[in-house]
Amino acid sequence: MHTVIKKLTRFLVLGLLFFLPRQKKIRIDRWLRGKEEFRKLRLADCVIVSFGKSGRTWVRVMLSRFYQLKHGLSARHLIGFDNLHKKNAAIPKLFFTHDNYIKDYTGNRDTKADFYDKKVVLLVRDPFDTAVSQFFQWKYRMRPGKKALNQYPQHGSDTSVFDFVMDEDAGLPKIIDYLNLWASESSKIKDLLIVRYEDLRADTAQALERIVNFIGTPGSEAEIREAVNFASVENMRQMEEKKTFWLSGSRMVAKDRKNPNSYKVRKAKVGGYRDYFDDQQIARMQQLVAERLDPVFGYTARPPATEEAASA
Repeated sequence: MHTVIKKLTRFLVLGLLFFLPRQKKIRIDRWLRGKEEFRKLRLADCVIVSFGKSGRTWVRVMLSRFYQLKHGLSARHLIGFDNLHKKNAAIPKLFFTHDNYIKDYTGNRDTKADFYDKKVVLLVRDPFDTAVSQFFQWKYRMRPGKKALNQYPQHGSDTSVFDFVMDEDAGLPKIIDYLNLWASESSKIKDLLIVRYEDLRADTAQALERIVNFIGTPGSEAEIREAVNFASVENMRQMEEKKTFWLSGSRMVAKDRKNPNSYKVRKAKVGGYRDYFDDQQIARMQQLVAERLDPVFGYTARPPATEEAASA
């Protein structure tokens, strides 16, 4: 209810300011969103941070099912901050964020000071796969207002996947800057667990066990296994088609059931970015990453493409 009230308040405030210049309205909108995110950050037992399209929804579905099994709850709701905590106080308050707006409220743009004293799970993914998935998110799922809010290419623009991936405000450069800042600030975070998407795919059960143990809510082997099975690619696609989590908003609802690119769970491949570029384009992308990305995450050397893996 608190979140609904905050969204309505933001909508009303922005409505009253309709006469302001567009960029000023965007700054106010980002500040209001940052204020609400900062409130949740302060109250959260653990924060799960990622750049968009790095596997956050996949992890959210697994954690939701894990806590539902552990505490005898139905499978109707995705965990969203404190909604499951209100059903059972033993379930932690988990704040899922892409870390887009908090800095607009606190002013901490060049550090991660807002997160220093928190328990943080940082999800990271190969920047190439992230950028391509973000292209399809922008093209088929993202609302026009969200595009303007985050400086993505204009709604309806005829932007190719390569141009999007190379765009300073949307593609690889933005992802690299995001990861580099977290890399440079990682030693200052009180409790930090870095989880690579590719490692999640290699051994999902082990990675999920690491996450729940880090959060401080260990579970049984059966609970871990069932949560992993529940969040399989096939089941997550079926849940999108059936709108299983419609009570949790649009994050797990296909925009167009006839268009596979409009699904949250889309092509589902590690290394799938290779399907969209020629050798020359890939070479340019690889050079950019090699020159600018901190090697700490292990993405500067190019791994070979692997088989199907869940994307969210």
